[in-house]
Amino acid sequence: MFDKILIANRGEIALRVIRACREMGIASVAVHSTADSDAMHVRMADESICIGPASSTDSYLNKAAIISACEITGAQAVHPGYGFLSENEAFAQALQDHGLTFIGPSAEHIRIMGDKITAKETAKALGIPVVPGSEGGVASYEDAIGVAEAIGFPIIIKATAGGGGRGMKVAKNQAELEIAFRTARSEAKNAFGNDEVYIEKYLQTPRHIEIQVFGDGKGNAVHLGERDCSLQRRHQKVFEEAPGPAISPELRAKIGKICADAVAKINYIGAGTVEFLYENGEFFFIEMNTRLQVEHPVTEAIFGVDLVREQIRVAAGMGMSFTQDELEINGHAIEVRINAEKLPNFLPCPGKVRTFHAPGGLGVRMDSAIYGGYSIPPYYDSLIGKLIVHGRDRPEALARLKRALGELIIDGIDTTVPLFHALLAEPDVQSGDYNIHWLEKWLETQFAPK
Repeated sequence: MFDKILIANRGEIALRVIRACREMGIASVAVHSTADSDAMHVRMADESICIGPASSTDSYLNKAAIISACEITGAQAVHPGYGFLSENEAFAQALQDHGLTFIGPSAEHIRIMGDKITAKETAKALGIPVVPGSEGGVASYEDAIGVAEAIGFPIIIKATAGGGGRGMKVAKNQAELEIAFRTARSEAKNAFGNDEVYIEKYLQTPRHIEIQVFGDGKGNAVHLGERDCSLQRRHQKVFEEAPGPAISPELRAKIGKICADAVAKINYIGAGTVEFLYENGEFFFIEMNTRLQVEHPVTEAIFGVDLVREQIRVAAGMGMSFTQDELEINGHAIEVRINAEKLPNFLPCPGKVRTFHAPGGLGVRMDSAIYGGYSIPPYYDSLIGKLIVHGRDRPEALARLKRALGELIIDGIDTTVPLFHALLAEPDVQSGDYNIHWLEKWLETQFAPK
């Protein structure tokens, strides 16, 4: 087992890893930018080291600085959290080249799944159901017409190196196709330095379902059920729950086994998430995230496992602490992502937190790195906390979420908390009857920008 782990991240996910390290008796090292010198993860870690100025490019994305920090502190392994360098093939390889352990999958698996086209081809070869679409990248508008006519409109154009909804456009007919194709390529070029795009059938009312998988790198893998992440705004998740309201135990077992068997075949190591669109009883692969997800706490809640602890164990060459037969779902869990944003326009709202009071009580977990007197810097993502609740069933989890939101106090800045109060009053949310388009349509009438 490792003696010391460096966390190459910030905010609540850095605290999450520090806590797992402390429970395992492992020393932790926090890295930080000059803007984060008074951040909670810096205060809680056993050691801390500044790796650059405020810009994430010069600090949290600075591979050389992070590797130097490992050498200075004697850290043997790096946990990347999510975001930043968590799915960076070059970083994982650089750590290996320096005799350090990357707590995550191999550089090769990150590469394969980081390219959308290669990921889809790999998934298909491994027996995972995929969305009908182009066999690879689509280089010209003329080729795009051919693909669209073959699979039928509506279609969606996606950037091969994309993420976060950038380089993604929908065309409902041929009249919309040309501008959608050219716009997607332009956005992809500007955002990722790569204008390659591919085309898929656009499903009308799907849910976003993701399967949590975990492998030991030695041909053994399990699944930990699914999460429903359908409530999204601009392709960004805001409300996640497990198990999915629309997924039966039979479907869960079937798709879970497909995913676990697939990652076992490639000797995948650590946590991963296979993401699907789900419509009319069918699953369609969209991508695989080769890292810990923001919403991993809902899976931890219903299975009673510590996914970060498991990541550290398998990275150290140990086996998983559970088998598939030992994994049983207990109750229902929901997570809401709380951002420092001003409604109704969802504009980032950095500033000083005057008062912070986290909710508590049975089945309530608050993952956050803010505190009273803390100034939220304007340089990073606006996520400031995740409120997770667990109940014996979905109605109890919803009631617990409503109660916990009422106890939460974040004074001094605007947040998205009012959004969740409003959502919990909606019959469709109460019943779980929603899809990936529901939230944006609802926002047009309830929280439309002025």
